Amino acid sequence: MDTIVVASTVEDSNAVEAVKQHHAQMAGALATHVTRIAEAPDDAAALSARDDLVHWAEHDLVPHAKAEESAMYPLAHADERGRLLVEAMLVEHRLIIGLVGSLRSAPDRVHAAAEARALGVTFDSHLAKENDQILPLLASNPEVSLAGALEGMHDLLGGHEGHDHAEEVPAADGGSCGGGCACGESDGPDLPELDARSVPHAIRHSTIFGALDAVRPGGGLVLVAPHDPLPLLRQLEDREPGAFTVDYLERGPEAWRLRLQRVAASA
Repeated sequence: MDTIVVASTVEDSNAVEAVKQHHAQMAGALATHVTRIAEAPDDAAALSARDDLVHWAEHDLVPHAKAEESAMYPLAHADERGRLLVEAMLVEHRLIIGLVGSLRSAPDRVHAAAEARALGVTFDSHLAKENDQILPLLASNPEVSLAGALEGMHDLLGGHEGHDHAEEVPAADGGSCGGGCACGESDGPDLPELDARSVPHAIRHSTIFGALDAVRPGGGLVLVAPHDPLPLLRQLEDREPGAFTVDYLERGPEAWRLRLQRVAASA
């Protein structure tokens, strides 16, 4: 369930929403990276996925943490209600950075999967506290301008979506006939599955886009949605024109399953 944030200004309310959406994108990207490592068939594939996760962490996750420390945390620390929480969050930042370092040196699939899982669990818990405690504290304080503090902070507000990558929506009778029919078509080799039905509606699209940002050329994922995600597919095409192929694997009534694969880079 989403936490309702009562902000002191419209600008601060918009800033809270922007940070939450960026958090959702980061959580989706991290989940995809972690799944790739956990489901890798051998050490070579796992270590390749490990390197991708480390690269993402060093270019997205860690800069995001540093931006929080310079923009949000001093404001929250100045409020006695948030002082101890901020000090604990700073300790978690050190833990997250340490886990990235441990992941970088993980020698095989088992160790990489364990470190990646620890990073994912820690980061999810960290984001929950930011969304549910730090942001409401700042946004509700009339003496603090959260929007002003975050102005221009792309690492917090997500102004660089899709920076690491890399049609009309497929017609209803196009693409694959799906895993729900008798044709026997499979989901494809070792594609991670993202069940968006369990993601809160307010951050669902951001979470999916974050997961897709983490997909390498030639890779993909299977999306499970509670309805035909035509608006999402239109947004995806606007966001990254021609970057993904889309095949329907199941068309309701309980769930829609789609295989989305990033187009391989041309030789």
